Amino acid sequence: MADAPLTLDRIRADVAEVLYVTPADIQDDTHLIDQGMDSIRLMTLVERWRADGARIEFVDLADQPTVTQWFELLNR
Repeated sequence: MADAPLTLDRIRADVAEVLYVTPADIQDDTHLIDQGMDSIRLMTLVERWRADGARIEFVDLADQPTVTQWFELLNR
């Protein structure tokens, strides 16, 4: 878990930033790979969240690519 919990809003905002869209364009249950999330963008998020204390692996996020699933993984 991160030092401070990563909220749904924070995860959505970070995802939107790397996909160059607004947070309102990101639905919590949308398959992010279908929205353009690639390995480079995903690794950017992994490193960002690790810097904030999250204990997460690339493969964990790649296997469950929705904001809701990431929220659960990042806050377990």
